[in-house]
Amino acid sequence: IDEEGFQAAMTEQKEKARSARKTTNYMGADVTVYQSIDAAITSEFVGYDKLTCESPITVLTTESEVVEALVDGQNGTIFTEQTPFYATSGGQEGDQGIITLGNSVFEVKDTIKLQGGKIGHVGVVTSGMFKKGDKVTLSVNESRRTAACKNHSATHLLQKALKIVLGNHVEQAGSSNNDKHLRFDFTHFSAMSAEELKKVEDIVNAEIAAALPVQTDVMSIEDAKKTGAMALFGEKYGENVRVVSMGDFSKELCGGTHVANTANIALFKIVSEAGVAAGVRRIEALTGQGVIEYYNKLEQSLNEAAAAAKCEPAQLVKRIGTLQEEIKELHRENDKLKNQMAKDAMGDVMDQVTEVSGVKLLAVKLDNVDMNELRNLGDQLKEKLGDGVIVLASASEGKVSLITMATEGAIAKGAHAGNIIKAIAKHVGGGGGGRPNMAQAGGKNPNGIDAALAEAKNVLGSQIN
Repeated sequence: IDEEGFQAAMTEQKEKARSARKTTNYMGADVTVYQSIDAAITSEFVGYDKLTCESPITVLTTESEVVEALVDGQNGTIFTEQTPFYATSGGQEGDQGIITLGNSVFEVKDTIKLQGGKIGHVGVVTSGMFKKGDKVTLSVNESRRTAACKNHSATHLLQKALKIVLGNHVEQAGSSNNDKHLRFDFTHFSAMSAEELKKVEDIVNAEIAAALPVQTDVMSIEDAKKTGAMALFGEKYGENVRVVSMGDFSKELCGGTHVANTANIALFKIVSEAGVAAGVRRIEALTGQGVIEYYNKLEQSLNEAAAAAKCEPAQLVKRIGTLQEEIKELHRENDKLKNQMAKDAMGDVMDQVTEVSGVKLLAVKLDNVDMNELRNLGDQLKEKLGDGVIVLASASEGKVSLITMATEGAIAKGAHAGNIIKAIAKHVGGGGGGRPNMAQAGGKNPNGIDAALAEAKNVLGSQIN
């Protein structure tokens, strides 16, 4: 083992880590600023049952240092002895709101949890000034917290419903809850079917309608395990934990905030299910007002689609079916017209047939005929030609289409459509290939079509036995 080399590499890595910490973005968590706070300072969360409280400021920081005051326009973090603001953890995003002192206002944009039991209110002073020791009023944004609680509680119901529908192998692999939506990652080996998703959704909505009381008990981790409460695999828990029970349906260890009764969630709607990693699926869902807004947008889109289809929303499916049939008929008519136009563009070309070592060759140049129509024309010309080889070329919008066909009789004498197309496609700046009886190619040089058709005669001559 190269111990000297290892130590040199370790020293270099430590220096990089120190440099990285010095340049860490403050709003994400500037560890150098927070590490300089007295380790004895802690914060008490009192927001489980109230959204406002008064408490003295213990620490103030700017983006780079601990300070005695924050003034109008400054970004910073405020720490207090007590706070009703929930800090981001357990998959639940931190609260937002305001901290006030008379006419002074601090807008809390995020709430973060730090080592040593500290809770930081990250934001900006929008008016006035705040000093260490000031007794301030902390007020959580109630509507945002309420919506987040609905999504967090619905996540507990969702996890149990997934176990019922998919099996006990389902385990939480991550989650995120805020006022807008909930996201739940879980272990499962395949995509969920529409039927499975509906079952899960129905179970969750049934438990919401059942108006289950949501009860929180604080107990030792050992007692919590005896109750059968679900815990996150690999998660570290303290001596005492919070057990959140929703009737007899769900029981989990959780430190987050929740509704008082599942009926408060009102509605639950899954909006997506997808894979995010090997063996891990992700469900995104909405609750309460989010579901109402989701259906309002759907209704608006439905009305707009119905207006575009010139029918009532209830008749939209039938109208779409009618339009699809009309489109099919138009495609059929269009194909007929294109076929006729291709024939007209080709004209009577049978007088262009030549013989190469006893095998008939018809090499024709056309304008503005696509590959599909070239194939149709080739089939029609084979019937007229009898045994032989057909080479058709057409230029359209700067692109070249080539097709070669050989009858069984011509193949018996050595003709090979695939080899012919390989040899002549280079003249139009392209390539292709195919079977002995049919091959096609594309190119980008319309000016090379005449040379390609002339080359076809030489290549066929070399193939005939």
